[in-house]
Amino acid sequence: MARPPKTKRDRSREAARVAVAQAGAIPGGPPEPAARGRGSDPFSGELRRREVLPLLVLHLIAEGPTYGNQLMDRIAGMTEGVLSVNPNTMYPLLRRLEQQALIEGQWEHPERRTRRFYSITEEGRVEYERLMEDVRPFLDSVARSIGDIVREVYD
Repeated sequence: MARPPKTKRDRSREAARVAVAQAGAIPGGPPEPAARGRGSDPFSGELRRREVLPLLVLHLIAEGPTYGNQLMDRIAGMTEGVLSVNPNTMYPLLRRLEQQALIEGQWEHPERRTRRFYSITEEGRVEYERLMEDVRPFLDSVARSIGDIVREVYD
């Protein structure tokens, strides 16, 4: 069994090692298109498991009605490609949120079934608030870990 680190620098290095081990390799930019949305990256996989994606979807829909492709683009943009979402992930999530009455969908042109715009419901606002509380400690932990890595390597 390893001894706990004793100095601040040792603790920082250990935190960086743990973060890297948990996150896997973090690319310098967005993943290659073939790798997007597969969830094989431990870092983005953990973001998905921790309900970050439903939180982001509810957050963006709470800002105003939006549709699936727009959600995928906005999430990829705000996370700089770290959490990119493909249609095979987004649309089942939207259907699940709609079945749970957290969002409501309306076709832009019902006779042609073009874009489906989603709005948040009152139940969705309650769930959004719950997710904000539940996911925050995880996101804070990720931010601290990444900060530790950056300080260790670049300071």
